[in-house]
Amino acid sequence: MIPVLVFDIETIPDVQGLRSVFGHPESMSDGEVAHAAFAARREKTGSEFLPHHLHRIAAISCVFRDNEGFKVRSLGGLEDTEGKLVQDFFRVIDRYTPQLVSWNGGGFDLPVLHYRALVHGLTASRYWEMGNEDRDFKWNNYLSRYHTRHLDLMDLLALYTGRANAPLDDLAKLCGFPGKLGVDGSQVWTLFQEGRLGEIRDYCETDVVNTYLVYCRFLLMRGELTRAAYDSEIELVRSSLSAIDAKHWKEYLAAWPREEIPF
Repeated sequence: MIPVLVFDIETIPDVQGLRSVFGHPESMSDGEVAHAAFAARREKTGSEFLPHHLHRIAAISCVFRDNEGFKVRSLGGLEDTEGKLVQDFFRVIDRYTPQLVSWNGGGFDLPVLHYRALVHGLTASRYWEMGNEDRDFKWNNYLSRYHTRHLDLMDLLALYTGRANAPLDDLAKLCGFPGKLGVDGSQVWTLFQEGRLGEIRDYCETDVVNTYLVYCRFLLMRGELTRAAYDSEIELVRSSLSAIDAKHWKEYLAAWPREEIPF
């Protein structure tokens, strides 16, 4: 099988970048710089959500599914730099050329990864391949919105119109999956300031598993998985998570009843 890489990122304000772009003095604390950026953005757009290029990546979590099984983990360690996390992500693509799957990855995660790779001077040659070296990538690459080498499930299910976009948490719960468990993206900056990066990584991992489970349901709907194969895949995910001795997976499994699809 072609390896599948489902990914999700969690971000915080790029405080040093904000200082550079807007000329904030070093005497301002990180919290003060971020607060000023949020206030300016809210006044301009009505939302505190910063532009893509002013985000810094705090965590990248992935599900990796290949012939050897199902794995979920966050890239790098708690002490690793942002540059290492981003380079690790693109190294996985360089090594395996996987099928990428995301929820709003085309609208948020990948543009942020692009900007951060550029800022850190990183290399991601396989990811940026568009057919110059490998002709197969001319008609199916990671960059085109309508190619499937990167499948943005949110974008595809909404038929590429933002008016029909659905939140992952809602759709996961509608499908009988756990969805979010007490943490959401709006809390990430606060958690980071409190030194709770481990909790951010745990939250990101549960989101990426939610995405994988919705992807499996999509493959069932599309006819790429039979009902028996789908049931088997769901049980593989359950058993794989059960084997991980971590609090967030115990909570996740406790919130995940057995599926009963009425057909």
